[in-house]
Amino acid sequence: MRTSFRLGIVQLCARQDVEENLRAVATGVHDAAEGGADFVLLPENLAYMGPEAGKLAMAEPVGTGPISAALASLARRAHVYLAAGGIPECAREVGKVHNTFVVFAPNGDVCATYRKIHLFDIHIPEAIDILESSTVAPGCDPVVLSTPLATFGLSICYDLRFPELYRKLALAGAEVMLVPAAFTAHTGRDHWHVLLRARAIENTCYVAAAGQFGQHMPGRVSYGRSAVVDPWGRVLAEAPDGELSTVVVTIDLERLRAVRRGMPSLQHIRCNSVSPDAVLVCQSKDNQP
Repeated sequence: MRTSFRLGIVQLCARQDVEENLRAVATGVHDAAEGGADFVLLPENLAYMGPEAGKLAMAEPVGTGPISAALASLARRAHVYLAAGGIPECAREVGKVHNTFVVFAPNGDVCATYRKIHLFDIHIPEAIDILESSTVAPGCDPVVLSTPLATFGLSICYDLRFPELYRKLALAGAEVMLVPAAFTAHTGRDHWHVLLRARAIENTCYVAAAGQFGQHMPGRVSYGRSAVVDPWGRVLAEAPDGELSTVVVTIDLERLRAVRRGMPSLQHIRCNSVSPDAVLVCQSKDNQP
């Protein structure tokens, strides 16, 4: 049984030029591999960050388009698992793509595919106005990837706000939750670290999050602060602010097993089988002031 491996996270500031973005990705992956990484996580929207409609023109089938080909080649050259956290994939629905997380094995083969389930439709007056569902069709299936390194749970950005997804991944065996993201600066300042640490603590797992950073276009700024959190909720490493930052950390699986032995909360779950209809709703009739 493997006891540890090296995980790299790459922080980017992608914009609308796909070739330029992929060059930055290649530099980040090379740096992570030079740092000893066995597994490298890239952010959401790694190939394109621009107007939502721009995703439609570059959508490709998983594993066969130019973006996939470039990433598969990177995985082979660096001899790493390469977790590409969100590329536009062709969807059946006309005028829509999937926001798809593709993991490439060290030989370049696709070994896992996850389509983002929770879409970022949000309007905060004078702060954020994003409608991801205008061009993206949601996925529906949680995905866990078993490798010789560890078992990984796949998610993308806004998924982080939905703990039930991570609980399903943990119960399916996930030891390391992967969170490629483009978290906005407005929400990230108050929510990013809190949510990463919460998902790690409640599932006694590692959480690795690779984010976008900086201004991609007018009105769209990402928070960055890509990080790795351990099963006790401690931030092991965090990328410095910058348009290209790489961090490599050791994932200690013995540490994970020790935390789970001492805090076996996943074995104590009792609410999963309870229907929402079975929740007792109490109403107070006390009208006293």
